[in-house]
Amino acid sequence: MSLRAMGQAAVTMNQLQQQMDMIGHNLANSQTAGYKSRQSEFSSLLFQQINNVSDPENARGRQTPDGIRVGAGARLGAINHNLSLGSIQTTDRDLDTMLLNENHFFQIQVEENGEQEVRYTRDGSFYLQPVGEDVILVTKDGHPVYGANGPIQFRANFDSIHITENGEVFVKQGTQNEYAGTVAIAEMNNPRILEASGDNLFRLPNLAALGLNFDTIVQAAPANTALIQSRALEMSNVGIQEQMTQLINAQRSYQFNSRTISMVDQMQGLINQVR
Repeated sequence: MSLRAMGQAAVTMNQLQQQMDMIGHNLANSQTAGYKSRQSEFSSLLFQQINNVSDPENARGRQTPDGIRVGAGARLGAINHNLSLGSIQTTDRDLDTMLLNENHFFQIQVEENGEQEVRYTRDGSFYLQPVGEDVILVTKDGHPVYGANGPIQFRANFDSIHITENGEVFVKQGTQNEYAGTVAIAEMNNPRILEASGDNLFRLPNLAALGLNFDTIVQAAPANTALIQSRALEMSNVGIQEQMTQLINAQRSYQFNSRTISMVDQMQGLINQVR
């Protein structure tokens, strides 16, 4: 019994450490534009083990006896993203944009291992990057922002720039306005399927392996409607008070399981002395 208690406590402590790391990540990004907080869900490994024993596939190549294994405990069952809208921060900067619908995402071109991939973000703080005599609309990390026909690129000699509420980009030179492109906005029918890929970006999982079709998950946002608020940013939706409460609870649980291991170790020492 004592070995089982130690095993359960050790497994749970490892999962609690992961939860505290996740909370720390949320707190570190509390001021990051477009960041979506992460939430943890715990599940019982004891219940999981009983289900595994009843599965015939579990018997193949099994070297341990049937039954509940020592050190069940609890595990971090899932990490979900809270996709609710964050607060609005007015910036008066021409290239700052905020998406008005929580299911909408900007599409970003990312090159990884020599291959280009489309990723998604809620961070609408854009910049201009020189490309010869032109400029291209990019994220703060230098990733091109997709337009209706690929990355948005236009001549660098302009006086001002404006992004309309439906994503159209106009540049002004003197008294003449020129259309430069339209920011492509994706509407996610199931946004919780997205996976975090770092740099405040999301990516789609392997849809084929999940039996899903791309066209049923990702669609173009409806045209001729207000999609964007310009000169404003969506701030992080991290609730500092909520995160601090979760952090305190996780630390107390961690200390409790640590004391369990210490007490079991002391009991074993007493038993050895009696022998």
